[in-house]
Amino acid sequence: MITEAELLNFMRETAYKPMTYQELEEHFQIEKADDFREFLKLLNSLEQEGKIILTRTHRYGVPERMDLVRGRLQAHAKGFAFLIPDDREHPDVYIHANDLKSAMNGDTVLVRISSKSVGGGKLEGEVVRIVIRAVTQIVGVFQNYETYGFVLPDDKRINRDIFIPKEAFGGAVDGEKVVVRIVNYPEGRSAAEGEVTEILGHKDDPGVDILSIIRKHQLPEAFPEDVMAEAQAAPDTIAKEEIEAQGRRDLRNKVIVTIDGEDAKDLDDAVNVERLPNGNIMLGVHIADVGYYVRENSKLDQEAYNRGCSVYLVDRVIPMLPHRLSNGICSLNPKVDRFTLSCEMEFNEHMKVVRHDIFTSVIRTTERMTYTNVRKILQEEDPEVTERYSDLVDTFHLMRELALKLRSNRMRRGAVDFDFEESKVIVDENGKAVDIVKRERSIAEQIIEEFMLAANETVAEHFHWLKVPFIYRIHEDPDQEKLMNFMAFVANFGYAVKGGKANKVHPRALQSLLEEIQGTKEQTVISTMMLRSMKQAKYDAESTGHFGLAAEFYTHFTSPIRRYPDLVIHRIIREVIENNGALPDQRMEYLASRMHDIAQQSSERERVAVDAERDTEQMKKAEFMLDKVGEEFPGIISSVTSFGMFIELENTVEGLIRLSAMTDDYYHFHEQHMALMGERTSKIYRIGDEVKIRVARVNMDDHTIDFEMVDMKPRRREDEGSGEWRSGRGGGRSGRSDSRGDAGHRQSGGKRGGKSGGRDGGKGKGSFASSGKAGKSGKFGGKGAKAGSGKGGKGINANAHDGGAGGKREGGAPAVSFGFGSGKGGYASGPAVSRDGGGGYRTESGSGTGSRRKKTSASGIFTGGGSAGESSASSPRKKRGGKGKSNSTAAFVRKKKK
Repeated sequence: MITEAELLNFMRETAYKPMTYQELEEHFQIEKADDFREFLKLLNSLEQEGKIILTRTHRYGVPERMDLVRGRLQAHAKGFAFLIPDDREHPDVYIHANDLKSAMNGDTVLVRISSKSVGGGKLEGEVVRIVIRAVTQIVGVFQNYETYGFVLPDDKRINRDIFIPKEAFGGAVDGEKVVVRIVNYPEGRSAAEGEVTEILGHKDDPGVDILSIIRKHQLPEAFPEDVMAEAQAAPDTIAKEEIEAQGRRDLRNKVIVTIDGEDAKDLDDAVNVERLPNGNIMLGVHIADVGYYVRENSKLDQEAYNRGCSVYLVDRVIPMLPHRLSNGICSLNPKVDRFTLSCEMEFNEHMKVVRHDIFTSVIRTTERMTYTNVRKILQEEDPEVTERYSDLVDTFHLMRELALKLRSNRMRRGAVDFDFEESKVIVDENGKAVDIVKRERSIAEQIIEEFMLAANETVAEHFHWLKVPFIYRIHEDPDQEKLMNFMAFVANFGYAVKGGKANKVHPRALQSLLEEIQGTKEQTVISTMMLRSMKQAKYDAESTGHFGLAAEFYTHFTSPIRRYPDLVIHRIIREVIENNGALPDQRMEYLASRMHDIAQQSSERERVAVDAERDTEQMKKAEFMLDKVGEEFPGIISSVTSFGMFIELENTVEGLIRLSAMTDDYYHFHEQHMALMGERTSKIYRIGDEVKIRVARVNMDDHTIDFEMVDMKPRRREDEGSGEWRSGRGGGRSGRSDSRGDAGHRQSGGKRGGKSGGRDGGKGKGSFASSGKAGKSGKFGGKGAKAGSGKGGKGINANAHDGGAGGKREGGAPAVSFGFGSGKGGYASGPAVSRDGGGGYRTESGSGTGSRRKKTSASGIFTGGGSAGESSASSPRKKRGGKGKSNSTAAFVRKKKK
């Protein structure tokens, strides 16, 4: 039987020319009728998935040999998109809004390359075929126009509203949040058509906001009945006979503890330490053996695969496994027997692992410790808590000693440690945000962090050398162009990244820079820009190393309750142990064929989880600031863009001061220096500067916050100049940016004295330079690459410590994603895009309050009517829906009938 791999490899050969199915049948010498039927099924499925192409002459070939690229579409709120190719070596492809056909964000598509830059670095293309639709349902606000309706999508990357015929309202009324199933996808200028399948409630009702995000990201909530039935069949306790039959190592006499947050219920890791007679320290990391209860290909396993990971939203957790397992038999609760997989490591005085062992075990944890109590023992030396856990105090002191040595060793080898401040939004019983508190990264968190990192590295290396199929956590080296841009950026602050050779930088050089900026006002901004210059961590079937950790081998072994890759490798580990260190050839072949798909699925689900978590946090932070409008706060400039400055407050809330609101002068954006410079006053605003702001407005539709500068005087009349000069203001005139997404091509000054708008008003004020030297053109508009947002890598998933989706374990940085695109293809990493796309901020000129839509539908079907900033009296809703007078409706109906 011909396999998919054999067929694709044959078609990728240089000598291959497209063949008909009869010619392929003859080549592969298929004689049996059953084999021929299976071969045709394979051809059809590969053709449907876009892995092979059927030409007009009915011949088959692979896309890459036909100048087509297969990949996933990453759309932007301004209409353009990037193709993230399946081939990781292929650069990303920019796709203009007019070349998307009806493709939407997340779709798997085939793209034809239409143009290349000099040197072939930057590619542009057009969608030829949509292979897999990612968007099948949309969440948004329903607008009733009596004879028809529209749904305004919550997802800003879907920039056309959804047309709803009257018969498809499903009982929805104006202002309700609804879920819409797409019936017809957009075509030409006509909008997508849908039908309401679920009414979530009025957009202002308690709980509807979080529910909307859950539906937007299509997160599963309740478990199917067959999955729950399997979970209910799991035992509550472990029988003695079962322990004896398993042949597990009995560790129930050891002092083993769990250390977690106060509200944690799924305790999947426990640790113990002891000093050996030879002076070395033995560390034991014991992880719940979830794979023992969640068998391969069971209903539980299939559901866990589809979910990929647990999702931690502000007010709830959407678990990967039912609570019956995660909080029951798989949770390492105190003083009860539990099955585990253990990794014991013996460290010498240089923190080198001189001996390790990985085995199945049974444990009984001595105590359920919290981060707070461990911190009180080790840092605060609280007498009451110390007395309460007196038997464990020496153990915790030894844990601290080992953790600090492990961390020091990791820093020496060059791991990059981003020390971002995390925050947690506190909500009341109605889900309303009432407070924002900072998360502490005390010695207690560091102990668990270091121990989990050590176990993950040890397990990864052990199974790499066994050469069994496995899933690794990898973090590729940064894109060199973005890294060079970052080095140029930090040079503006007087810092240098040392040790760069042949355009390559060791992570140790980056960590040295982070240590150098510790405590300075530019610490946050340089750390953030460094994160933006890096690629995402992800799962892979091959071990290619982890740049951020400076680790040659790394995996995720420590959280099988909440991450599917951990669960998969637990099964492999137990299977290898039971087979005395080897696997049968047939089993090896099967597992090898599955690992790539599992790694890709897990990475994609992790991205969804991170996006959902970020959305809920951003929304609740905006809600928290609703009653703070008019209040003043100190803040720090966290980012500077061509349309304004982002200010971060002490409570980690971030808002925008728009360029149009900076009324004391006309400001130019200098991309290289990431600064705004005043035309008349030469006042400079840079990242890291301290400012005092007033909360101007909060937009709960877009979850954005606008600030204004306190004590900012209006421009003097005589400085305003001619109307010709002023025409470029209001957030920066956008040149071609609206049509091409070219935020980096922005003309920030408009026209001045008849000169071209892309320059900074001629020769006198050209160079940024606070030094005052005259430069020739100045080019404050930053003629950078496409989409000033274009190719900024997404940053490390959680941080260089790789906390994983929703995980707060291996690292404490916020799970944020910067930039746009995958980080390949040479597109500039402009700072505007992550917030422009993800945060709902607009970069068009005259963005005003940042309102995203006109009162008419943004789909292009309807015309006329005022903008959101105009009085509603100018275009009352009743008139707009009046008895089908709109010609556009008729046009839509005609289009539909075709």
